[in-house]
Amino acid sequence: MSETTLDVQGLTCPLPVLKANKALRALPPGAKLTVLATDPASVKDFQAYSRETGHALVSFSESAGLYRFTLRKREDQPKPAAQD
Repeated sequence: MSETTLDVQGLTCPLPVLKANKALRALPPGAKLTVLATDPASVKDFQAYSRETGHALVSFSESAGLYRFTLRKREDQPKPAAQD
């Protein structure tokens, strides 16, 4: 399973989440993305993003103003069976 790191330090809302969304689109289902951010607003932004998209917020930590979020890309949704 792949794991990617995205450094968005110095960027402010909404750029960290927008850049994470773009990075996740390029990853396979189940892959992990670790985001490094410095914007305090990113805490609420990533929580809301996870709820709205279905990507799991696996972990979150903060140390000396550096926020680290780990997201797991959701598995592709199964396509509904064709109706005859």
